[in-house]
Amino acid sequence: MKNSIKMMASVALLAGLTSCNNPATENSTTENTANNGNDLILEKPVRSVLTAEEQKNMTADEIIGRLKKGNENFVNNNLTQRDHSEQRRLSAIGQYPKAIVLSCVDSRVPVEDVFDLGIGDIFVARVAGNIENADIVGSMEFATAVAGSKVIVVLGHTACGAVKHAIDQTDAAGLGMNNLQNLLDEIQPVITATETDLTKSSENTEFLNLVINKNVSKTVEDIKISSPTLNDMAQKGTIKIVGATYNMETGKVTFE
Repeated sequence: MKNSIKMMASVALLAGLTSCNNPATENSTTENTANNGNDLILEKPVRSVLTAEEQKNMTADEIIGRLKKGNENFVNNNLTQRDHSEQRRLSAIGQYPKAIVLSCVDSRVPVEDVFDLGIGDIFVARVAGNIENADIVGSMEFATAVAGSKVIVVLGHTACGAVKHAIDQTDAAGLGMNNLQNLLDEIQPVITATETDLTKSSENTEFLNLVINKNVSKTVEDIKISSPTLNDMAQKGTIKIVGATYNMETGKVTFE
């Protein structure tokens, strides 16, 4: 009787140890439905980061395609699970991002998540109104000519506060914010050049979105004007400079 009890205890202990050592149990964080929806497959989170060879072999068009697919994942609430601890460790050795995204500072635009990306996948530059300036363009030159990224994305977004204040001609200088006034003044030429029968007010969503899109296009052109290096790379097809707009309500990014 005692021997039977000991044997049962040993079997239970062995089963417990086997379960703890199961790699699928240790590393998996998500469950995805497979086949007819009755079976569950445990998927391991992504642990790798982009390598120099992978970056080198990707074309600009392929990168844009991956950004679009990543955005589909975001819209469908199907973000890739990642082992950020491992990615952090691997990326400390070096970085080989495939693109640089210039976004507004708006906290509601989580750039990496919007494109379903992880550590080391992209450079991100942010400034209110996603406008171009010397420091931003210098960062883009570093990201592409030095670090090997092949795509520059200017990412605007709906309900942009900077564009709203520019349309309404908010007197930031009168409130002691001269730097903010300078930023809003950068957007004014877009508003002035926008010919439309629409009511020119930030309360008019159709006009606001029109200016937001035109502001993105202007930034793309300003980047090329400001940097002969980037313009030359774009002309040769080494990189692509594209505009896009993020819809705050749907999460969808529309590329120009």
